[in-house]
Amino acid sequence: MPTLMQSVTKLNQIPDTTRPCLMMRVMKPLNMSRLEETDKTFRGLGIAPDLLKRLDELKFIHPTPIQRKAIPIAVQGDDVIGIAQTGTGKTLAFSLPALQRVAATKKTCLVLTPTRELALQVEETMHKLGSPFGLRTAAVIGGVSIHRQIQALKKKPHAIVATPGRLIDLVNQKKVNLSMVGILILDEADRMLDMGFEPQIKKILAVVPKERQTLLFSATMPESITQIAQKYMQKPLRVEVARAGTTAERVEQEVFIVPKSEKIKLVESLLQEYKGTVLIFSRTKHGAKNIAQKIRGMGHSATELHSNRSLAQRKKSLEGFKNGEFRILVATDIVARGIDVTDIELVLNYDLPDNPDDYVHRIGRTARAGSSGKAISFVVPDQKRDLGAIERLIRTKIRVGDLPEGIDPHAQGRDEVNRPGDDRRQSGGHSGGRSRGGRTGGFKRSGAKRSGGGQRRSN
Repeated sequence: MPTLMQSVTKLNQIPDTTRPCLMMRVMKPLNMSRLEETDKTFRGLGIAPDLLKRLDELKFIHPTPIQRKAIPIAVQGDDVIGIAQTGTGKTLAFSLPALQRVAATKKTCLVLTPTRELALQVEETMHKLGSPFGLRTAAVIGGVSIHRQIQALKKKPHAIVATPGRLIDLVNQKKVNLSMVGILILDEADRMLDMGFEPQIKKILAVVPKERQTLLFSATMPESITQIAQKYMQKPLRVEVARAGTTAERVEQEVFIVPKSEKIKLVESLLQEYKGTVLIFSRTKHGAKNIAQKIRGMGHSATELHSNRSLAQRKKSLEGFKNGEFRILVATDIVARGIDVTDIELVLNYDLPDNPDDYVHRIGRTARAGSSGKAISFVVPDQKRDLGAIERLIRTKIRVGDLPEGIDPHAQGRDEVNRPGDDRRQSGGHSGGRSRGGRTGGFKRSGAKRSGGGQRRSN
């Protein structure tokens, strides 16, 4: 750590006569045309030399647009609102400034994420970047021993990556000290609010010091996010790589209007056409399990990811999908937030999501790291209104495909994989958020309060 601290100190000792140039770099993300033409590496973004060397060792050569825009502002200590879809490099965009700040001060970093899988992914990235300099990280999530996490917190990690539910448990038990937090990061903030974590987030915001830097990253910008930014952030600068709610550029989108009873037959037809890795989204845990079972019966390697599975089982499924053991992964929305696989050929929405914002998050799982991909959605005839809501959000008319031979567009009967009533029920798999109540028709606004009971699980 002393090496990185010395590197940061040198960076901070730039003569006053050169500081205007550095400040120009800070403001460039608001008008990026020149910077995008001239700065194709991480050098010049205000990152300490030793961190630059570490990036080279980890083969991070070219910053993504969100990294080029957010990092110069964040390293200067300003609050940032970053609007970017999944797969655009947000984790590195906040990890580098956060670790640099931690190394130069006695403060700590706190990262909040919506799911356990995403928390583990972020913690792994920060550990890889910071461990050579003696920077310690800890993941604080539900589903694993709280006692081990208490022991890890006693070692005073420089960066804590947490899900809101488990962190609040530790705050209530007085097992975590947040008084030294100097930088707070809200990752996938819209998803956290959509999962019902707003009360926990506000409680955490009330506990951490008011004198801090806050970085907020989100794929969408609902009113609830705007309200949090206005109340809890200090003159944040907003950077975008695309308008809020837009989808990844390289994703080819298509929908099929298909009766419920024909869905699984259409899955079989598509899996014969697409031979690469496939991620299938189900709205329910029961549906995810049954879809995976049906696909295995077709002779394909498939696994499922939902909250009825233990954290160890979920990690095994995710690792198997990443390393090619399983070609197909069937997941519910919430647990899929930690999926970071660069070569997914097809994202298949077996069920439409519960709100349009989730559609943006789902299809962002393909076309990552500059690659292209395909997103196909099944729409039953009475869901055309929901399809329209998605198209209004993404400002795109999605092409309607022709059903393959053997698929009856007028078939009657229920869905083979979902139980009666599941088509009207919100998906499970929250891993810590508030249970969501039944739908009465149409989408619910992202960030709106959701009805319905159910016990809260610690995430």
